[in-house]
This record gives sequence, structure tokens and C-alpha cells, in this order.
Amino acid sequence: MTPKHPRTNLHWIQLTTLALFIAASGSSGAQTDTAWPSKPVKIVVPYGPGGAVDVVTRKLAQKLTEQTGQSFYIENKAGGTGTIGANQVARAEADGYTLMANDTTFSLLPHIFKKLPFDVNQDLVPVSAFVFAPMALAVNASAPYTQLQDLLAAAKREPNRVSYGTGGPGTTPHFATEALGIAAGVNFMHVPFKGAGEATQAVLSNTVDFQIASPAGVMGNVKGGKMRVLAVSGDKRVNALPDAPTFAEAGVRWNGVVNWTGLWAPKNTPAPVLQKLQAEIAKAMASADLKAFADNMGAEARQIGASDMAKMLKDSTEAWGKVVTHTAFEKQ
Repeated sequence: MTPKHPRTNLHWIQLTTLALFIAASGSSGAQTDTAWPSKPVKIVVPYGPGGAVDVVTRKLAQKLTEQTGQSFYIENKAGGTGTIGANQVARAEADGYTLMANDTTFSLLPHIFKKLPFDVNQDLVPVSAFVFAPMALAVNASAPYTQLQDLLAAAKREPNRVSYGTGGPGTTPHFATEALGIAAGVNFMHVPFKGAGEATQAVLSNTVDFQIASPAGVMGNVKGGKMRVLAVSGDKRVNALPDAPTFAEAGVRWNGVVNWTGLWAPKNTPAPVLQKLQAEIAKAMASADLKAFADNMGAEARQIGASDMAKMLKDSTEAWGKVVTHTAFEKQ
């Protein structure tokens, strides 16, 4: 019952108002986590537009936008083998509204740089990995190479003459191509660009002879008759590229690399935010349109969580170390 004395009544109102304010403040703080996302979410792609990471992440962002009702948008921040964009995210507020997309290349960074502007193991935390794709060796459709052995024979005749483009030194395509050279006993000439998309354009303009890239980055040009795939990594052919043999089928004892795309967040991002993001990604990867999208580019749409992604990163970093040592790559 409300007290009847005027002064007591005023005091009761003040206490009630204060209690409501404290309760509202507490619930507001909780909503920072549970209500995520309540505003647009930026995903930094640390490479130029048009590459596999960019293509896959844009599709995921579109799906997350549909699922959550909030905008997920891409910001391309190319340069430094992905370190410029990664550093931007590492320094961002840990609230779930700035994320980084990357691929297997992230596990190469410790082998590429003597010193990084951020701590690879601390400043960015794995969130989820998704869309696992083989790598494809693609040439211009007008190139004289109709099969992989044609290209390798040319490389044997003239060492360091047959050229390949990548999104930069130290990227997954760079070391994957060097690993192919080791397996085949040939030496290629590396021509780095700012992103995989630029490397694809270099193949299209005959500036370089070939590139190894995720099918997502070249599939459009392959279907458009502008590029031809000579081989794919993995132990089986890709449904979207039934005529392209595996490297083993093409005569090279090398399975290649299976690339994957993933998201990272700044350290100390609230656990409820990361859990909800993982759940949304899992939902997206299970959707019919994302499965069709992945299958159409020769990939598999599935999701793994933070702990499995962290282990995959660790294993990948160790495996790449052997290739880097063999190529005598000098850290930048």
C-alpha cells in the first residue's frame, strides 16, 4: 500500500524511480550481449574485392542480414598480406560489430613476418570457419596449356619463365603453388598482386600464365568461357568442375590444399555475442541457398566452432612451416 503522508509518499516515489532506473540500466547492459546485433555489423575483408574470401563473405553477409534483420556489410582493406585489415579489427572495439574474414592464409602469418602489429594468438579470436573449398589451377582459355602436364613441361623447359599470380607474397595461393613446384620438380615465377581478384584479372589479360585460387574466385570466368581449370586439389573431383582432374589424376603426387573461410573477432568480445554469431553462421550454412552456392563453386558449406577452428589453425601453421622452410622464404 502507498504511504499517505506527502513527504513519505515523495520519498517512496524517488526510491521507486531510482530502483527502476538501476534495473533499466542493468537490463540495458545485458542487452549489449543478448540483443546483438542491434546495429549494422562490419566485416573487414583484408584483401581486394573479387577474391575467394570476398566472394564467400559477401554471400554469408547477405544471409546473416536476412536472418537477423540487421545489415552485415563488407569493407575491403587490402595490403600487407591481410595484416592491414587484420590489425584494424584487432584494434577495434570488442562489441561484435567489427569482425574480420580471412582464410587459410591467416595461419601463414607467423612464417611471413618477423614482427606483426598484433598478436596472432591473442588479439584476434577464432569465431567460426565455413565454406571449405579445394584449390583450382586456372589458366586463360586461350592459353596453349590444355592440361596440367603441358604447363609443367613448359616450366621444365624454361625454369622461372612460366608465371603465376597471387594476392601477395606469403598468401595461401603463393605457398600452395610453391608446394606444387616442389612436388612436380619445377620452378615458377611468382608475380604478386594486392588481391586474388587482381591476380585473376592478370590471368584474363595474359599478364601471367596461371593462378591457383579457390574455385569461388574463378568459377564465373570458367563458366563464362574465359578461363580453364587444369587441376583441382583434394582427393576427388569437384561436382561443379567435373572435367577438371585432381592433381594426382593429372600426374602429380600432390593432393594440394583445401582452403576455408572463417571469421575472427577482437579479443574480449562477449561470449554471448560470439555464441549467437556461431549459431547464425551454422544456420546459414545449413540453408539450401548457401549449400547450393557452395556446391556451385566446388565447395562444401559447413560450419565448425571456435575450438575446432583454433586447432585447425594450429595444425595448418605447423604444416605450412615445412613448405616455407623448403622454399627458403625470407620473412618480411
